[in-house]
Amino acid sequence: MKKVKKRALVSTVVVSSMLFTVACSSGGESKAPAAGQQGQNQSQNQAPLDLSIAISQVGDIPSKGNPVEQAIEKFTNTKLDIQWIPSSAYNDKINVMLASNEMPKLLRVTQGPTIVNAIESQLFWEIGPYLKEYKNLSAQNPQFFENISVEGKLYGVPLYRNMGRGAVVYRKDWMDNLKLAYPKTVDEWYNVMKALTQNDPDKNGKNDTYGIILHKKYNEGAASMTTRFAVMLGGVNKWGVDKDGNFTPEYTTPEFMETLKLFRRLYAENLMNQDFAVLDAAEAEKWMDTGRVGFRFGVATNGKSQQDRLNKTNPSAVIDVASFEGPKGIRIASENGNNGFFVIPKSSVKTEAEMKRVLGFLDKLMEPEMSTLLLRGIEGTHFGNTADGKTEFIGDGFNIFQREVKPYRDNLTVLEGYNVKPLKDVPIGEKGTKMESDGIKYIVSNPALTLKSPTYSERGQELDLQMMDAQTKFIMGKIDEAGYQEEVNKWKKNGGDKVMAEYKAAYQKLKK
Repeated sequence: MKKVKKRALVSTVVVSSMLFTVACSSGGESKAPAAGQQGQNQSQNQAPLDLSIAISQVGDIPSKGNPVEQAIEKFTNTKLDIQWIPSSAYNDKINVMLASNEMPKLLRVTQGPTIVNAIESQLFWEIGPYLKEYKNLSAQNPQFFENISVEGKLYGVPLYRNMGRGAVVYRKDWMDNLKLAYPKTVDEWYNVMKALTQNDPDKNGKNDTYGIILHKKYNEGAASMTTRFAVMLGGVNKWGVDKDGNFTPEYTTPEFMETLKLFRRLYAENLMNQDFAVLDAAEAEKWMDTGRVGFRFGVATNGKSQQDRLNKTNPSAVIDVASFEGPKGIRIASENGNNGFFVIPKSSVKTEAEMKRVLGFLDKLMEPEMSTLLLRGIEGTHFGNTADGKTEFIGDGFNIFQREVKPYRDNLTVLEGYNVKPLKDVPIGEKGTKMESDGIKYIVSNPALTLKSPTYSERGQELDLQMMDAQTKFIMGKIDEAGYQEEVNKWKKNGGDKVMAEYKAAYQKLKK
């Protein structure tokens, strides 16, 4: 994990000072300081903590007092009062709670202007200085916490999600048929894409395949195809920052331009779909499901589900997954690392002692007993142990797990691969799960993720759209490199220069 520690992160100095006892491993043992451990042991001798929680409803609401909830209460010494709020109404409900300052003791939120304003209004406990007292929370990679920090301070515990999940899902049987090696350079990617389009990789005698296709959201969001590809080539994740704090957007970097040039060439030579600017993402997925495309960008665990879908129509098809590996080795554009995070409102948790007990609850959820419960279910009901030290779902255990355990798993602090035995699966399933856990060693983070830019808050969507449109025009040959540079210059004049300056100021403020 030393590679992770050495990367330049926005608030490394600040957050690392909070987590000076953190072990960067997601699965290793980590001992908490004696005082913190004593505090947790003492809580077991206290009366159960009445703990109200507001979380998002996932599927049907579990019945009150069900075996899973009872097991959580017993192990954590709590009496839970969970408010399940439908996802469609969740943000509105949270806004009402914030406005009235009437909140439960644990509130699941997502980062955005409303929550940042609430944090800056001191509605929630700052928990960073306390994390070192909790062995499981402090054992997680510091990047999880940096990604939800506000001006270098920490006010929540993330609902952890693997940050290095990104991977390439591809038709290994097609590659084998044409005796092609997995591509790692731009030229190799071009040659493989050309071969999979023109050389009949499925051997059906028809010209009906592509190596890769794009859809209309190919360059949107944290997991955009262009970002993932440029990072693989050695580029930045959305933004780059130099030693002086100067910020550079990805679309002005050489690696990003190499990516655009590759797709421009594929488009010009009819080696990719010509309708990408209007093709829905869902329709794009069907191309691979029906055996018409060889490569897609996704996450490592997509390999198993892709294999299952494809085999319904083609039992002999073989799917594999690979990391984003380029000339500089494996480099994965980091995802945010959370599905929201828990804050502890001061209006409902009034003392430091109670706040520490609430943190203790979240920490205990990551103990082996709770990690196993939330990630595998109840032994004998949902899963069993195997002779080779793994776990497996038994009978109809997986479907029962989806109803009875998944609502808790998706809303509480657990992380696949930490304090839980591996899940026995088909080889591609096990490979994908391991890749997603191991991927954190290769992540490239977005240094601007938690920085404040008033200009971007006000006009970011407009600025992003301008450059996304420019990228599409360039790929389609409607503008050349000079025209693309004109769009970059226009972006700077329309507010991009201000965004870069504001990020620099926010970054340098954190480093002081």
